[in-house]
Amino acid sequence: MAARQDGRDASRWSRPWWLGLGVFVMGALWLNGARGIASTTNYIGVGPAAIVLAVGAGLAVLGVILIVQALRGELVASPAEGGEAEAQPSRAAFLTALAGVAVPLLTIRWLGFPLTAMLAFALVSRAFGSRRLLLDLAIGALLSSAAWFGFSRLGISLGAFFPPLG
Repeated sequence: MAARQDGRDASRWSRPWWLGLGVFVMGALWLNGARGIASTTNYIGVGPAAIVLAVGAGLAVLGVILIVQALRGELVASPAEGGEAEAQPSRAAFLTALAGVAVPLLTIRWLGFPLTAMLAFALVSRAFGSRRLLLDLAIGALLSSAAWFGFSRLGISLGAFFPPLG
């Protein structure tokens, strides 16, 4: 293994390349999930699958960029971002964020859009360091309900508000 001038290990495989791979996999999951969304258009010629496709493609591209940056050794937090140069990525936080992205793919049919989005919001908030679960759930419920009602008003169906009630 080669050593850099600052004494840190410069081995490509000791860097957190898995972070980019995880983001790429999230993008692939979103792209796969978009296949099951009806591509009907009602209001502006863009169906509900368009956003899911855009997010999936964006995550896949960002995942590839992160892999390249990790292999080059460019994953260093700048002090302006409030990060420490030597801080290691948190696998627990990454897995929590991954769970937040996977929740909609697994639960939206049974729980509906608002509850699913609320859970995803709370998980991603936890991954970013929030420890106020009830507040995160309340904010997620408010935002997702507003989105559901907004799309309904535009004539775009996101399914039943709460499917278990029928």
